[in-house]
Amino acid sequence: MDVTVIVCTHNPRKDYLERVMQGLKDQSLERGRWELLVVDNASKEPVCERLNLDWHPGGRCVREERLGLTEARLRGIRESRGELLVFVDDDNVLGPGYLETALHLGKDWTRIGVYGGGIRPEFEHAPPERVRPYLGHLALREVEKPRWSNLPTASDSEPWGAGLCIRRRVAEAYVAYSLEKPNRLSDRRGTQLDSGGDTEICMVALGAGWGMGVFPELQITHLIPACRLEESYLLRLVEGLEFSWALIGHRFRGTHLRSGWTVGGLLRFLRDWIGSSGLERKMCLARFRGRERACRELARARDFSL
Repeated sequence: MDVTVIVCTHNPRKDYLERVMQGLKDQSLERGRWELLVVDNASKEPVCERLNLDWHPGGRCVREERLGLTEARLRGIRESRGELLVFVDDDNVLGPGYLETALHLGKDWTRIGVYGGGIRPEFEHAPPERVRPYLGHLALREVEKPRWSNLPTASDSEPWGAGLCIRRRVAEAYVAYSLEKPNRLSDRRGTQLDSGGDTEICMVALGAGWGMGVFPELQITHLIPACRLEESYLLRLVEGLEFSWALIGHRFRGTHLRSGWTVGGLLRFLRDWIGSSGLERKMCLARFRGRERACRELARARDFSL
């Protein structure tokens, strides 16, 4: 089997999931060359009972009761048969040539172990002006030219979760890593908006001697509901991102993680807080909370290892 498409879903919107499926139906790659695996991650209304995959000869749905995007991805890897795995969220619509292009890129770039592309938004409603500066946090990305690297600090070459393409050998290395690291990042888990699982996969790939990259030929449409433009959601998202970035920096990039409850830390926070207003002032508090949660998580991990 050339490709396995793994759709991880948790309490999906019916219309969005239908769009995701239509994007897969429209793929130019012959269906006999790829399998479709939907992983229902503990949805309140079981997805497998109401999702018709008869249109695909290799389509099936499994349920993962352990909550979290990372757990769903790991289940998908274990269930898959393809040499290339493509992860798709339940609000991602692949461009019609995505799978075929992903295969060609894998053949042309033989040392790239994990790769992705551009992520363009489709908003349910136009974003309010006050939240526009923060739209980048919604995993939106323009890729104008190929970028690749084998350095953990090369963030511009790091692919993101939507449409993430992983070679099987990298996926197997990630499964082994997850068994060795009980404190791995959970990524999204229910209403908790932590992230970083895709970065963790990239770091595992680099550690195994592979490169990572992004390519403009790969394009995804990210469906964004109105609720994700609300201030409350964006504040929780930024807190989760700060938490995840702090842990990723500490674990893989040599960044020293320090609590903000020091004289220097509090002075830096006050400088940023006083110099801002409105939503940005709230964002300062969200970032502070995220970093402090990362410090507590790191302290717990140290205690666990003793």
